[in-house]
Order: sequence, then structure tokens, then C-alpha cells
Amino acid sequence: MASHPSASTAPCEFGLCDGSGFIDDELTKTSHDCRCRPRQIAAIRARALEARIPKRYRAISFEHSDVIDIERRCPTQVREIRAFVAGLGANLDAGHGLWLTGSFGTGKTALAMIVSKAAIDAGRTVAIYSCPRLLSVIRESIDGSGVVDFQDRLASADLLHIDDLGAEHRTDWVLEQLYTIINARYEDERSTLVTSNLGRDELAAQLGERIVSRLEGMCELLPFFGSDARRVAYPLAAEGGAALQAAQTGH
Repeated sequence: MASHPSASTAPCEFGLCDGSGFIDDELTKTSHDCRCRPRQIAAIRARALEARIPKRYRAISFEHSDVIDIERRCPTQVREIRAFVAGLGANLDAGHGLWLTGSFGTGKTALAMIVSKAAIDAGRTVAIYSCPRLLSVIRESIDGSGVVDFQDRLASADLLHIDDLGAEHRTDWVLEQLYTIINARYEDERSTLVTSNLGRDELAAQLGERIVSRLEGMCELLPFFGSDARRVAYPLAAEGGAALQAAQTGH
């Protein structure tokens, strides 16, 4: 039987083939696709996508002090994300997603990165983009490998993580690109992870109901509340603090 070019160096997750994505039938001298082949093909297509965890979030976990603080403020929301990660494989296979919404600095991105890290660690194909960056890559693809090819790669990833949805400048072209991406994943039942500083109705006003309604059909909406945790107020030092305050106020 002729050998097959391997789609992946990883072993077959079902234990049915040699990792090539094909099963040989010695009786008929033929081959057919293994159950693992669609995922192998998706992994190959997703290799050109960005799946890098930013440096700030590489050490993030549910045990991180920042996340513990978030959990104190929003225990129900963090509990739902813990449950999503605990059942990650089934959630990705079923196309279940998360939509984290709330004001600036409430921990949405940190928690979303925990989910994406878990998916990467599990060997799943992940694409991570801020919405402005995603649109920039699409624009660059017009003169490169092609927009359709890039969008097909996005559609085939096990998890698409879009950070800061709604931060983009609204144009007809932007709406068309975002609708194409979201609709493709909606129709293929692919898991999508979204964070946004805009509430549901605000996002609908920015992007339109047809995009938001599909997000609602794919994702569990989790609202986050609280003040901006990025703004840390440092008290004046006891020694010299009064003098500095007087200099600043003129009193």
C-alpha cells in the first residue's frame, strides 16, 4: 500500500490511523479518510493564523491574584468561565462560545485569555485577534494570499477569539467583513470567544442586529461590572507627602 503524506505529526486522536489522516484497507487495497482528518486539515489551515498569547497574559490563570479579585466582584461570571474551561473539548466540538461584555478594566480580556490558553494547551486550533488587528490583516490579505483564503482559515479554527469587538470604525466594508466571519462560524457551529466594552444594544447599534443576533445564538453572554482595575491610585508617601500635595494644589 502506498504511503500517504502526513497531514500532521501528531498521532491520531481516535487511535484509528498512523497519524496520516488515512486508514488503509489491506483487503481492498484502498484508503479512506480517518475521523481525525477534518481536524488535521483545519489545523494545517489555521497555522497561518495568529494564536499568540500577549506577554501580559502569559502567566494568567484562575489562581492569579487579578483573577481572584475579578471573581470577588463577578463570582457568577467567573464560575461560568471555569465551567466552560472544565468542559472545553465538548464546548469547542459543539460550537459553544462566550461573549464577555462590560466597561474598561473589568477583567474581560484576562479571562478570555485563560480560555484561549486552555484551548492551545489542549492542542486545538486557535486564532486570537483584537478586532482592529483582525480588520488590518484582512486589508493586508487583499494584496497577499487573498481575503477569502484568510476568512476560510478563520472559519476552520476550533476557537476564534476576538478582543475588543466594537472598537473598530464603522464602515460598510467593516460590517461586511465582520458579518462574513461571524456568519461562517455560526453556520459551521464553530466556537467563538468575544470581548466588548459595549453592551448588547450598544453593539447592535454599532454592528447591526444580524451580527449581534448570531453572537447571541453562538455565545453565552456574561456581563462584567466594576471600576477600571487598570487605574491604581497610589497614596502619597507619608514622608514629604504633605509638601508634595501642597505644591500640587498651591496651598
